[in-house]
Amino acid sequence: MVEALWVEKYRPHTIADCILPEEYKSTFQSYVDRKEIPHLLLCGGPGTGKTTVARALCDEIGCDYLMINGSDESGIDTFRVKIKNYASSMSLGGGKKVIIIDEADYLNPNSTQPAMRAAMEEFAHNCTFIMTCNYKNRIIEPLHSRCAVIEFKLRKEDKPKMAMAFMKRAAEILAVEKIPYDKSVLAEVVKKHFPDYRRVLNELQRYSVSGKIDSGILTSIADVSLNDLITSLKTSEQCVNGLPTLVVMILQKSIVRSMIVYMM
Repeated sequence: MVEALWVEKYRPHTIADCILPEEYKSTFQSYVDRKEIPHLLLCGGPGTGKTTVARALCDEIGCDYLMINGSDESGIDTFRVKIKNYASSMSLGGGKKVIIIDEADYLNPNSTQPAMRAAMEEFAHNCTFIMTCNYKNRIIEPLHSRCAVIEFKLRKEDKPKMAMAFMKRAAEILAVEKIPYDKSVLAEVVKKHFPDYRRVLNELQRYSVSGKIDSGILTSIADVSLNDLITSLKTSEQCVNGLPTLVVMILQKSIVRSMIVYMM
């Protein structure tokens, strides 16, 4: 039996359960209270809760919705076959329907996105569009102007509170899964990947295979950090034999110090 992904198993189904700054949470809760969702463009980094919020809005209001992954279905055929057909048909429940387009920044900006512009107006009486994206500059301006644009960007003063809230949520999940854990190690995992909640849960689930979350996984975290460093080095512009000039200088000094110590 394949174990369910924790990110899906423990995905919040209400806005109240989502880990968000209060100003965002109150905005989304107002949509739930009115049972009316405007066209939305949710922007922000990966794993920050955009898709979770979109689905929670639909779940809490109880409306029919269709999920489309823009990175897999970016062409105009997706619009003609799936989006237009769904938006034009009536909901079984009688209310408005919602189309959630995940990673909408992958939709073709020369065909699919311009077609969406007209559809959002034509089917506004019957269907609401919620788009999520990592890069809002890849969404054409006419779609921006037809949506309430909400950026999932944490202010400096919100970060500690959100990190603590997510650490508490992660601890609750580990308790339900009966995985013993070291609080300091859990804090290290959250710190490493925050604010990518999805990455934190995926990493914890991966580490939990050993039966516990303790200092033994810190080596793995260090390995990930090293891999991230190597990747960043490879993409640096000012390089010497593939390494950034500054890093080469640091390594040279380190080698010289090591030789001096050895010779002593």
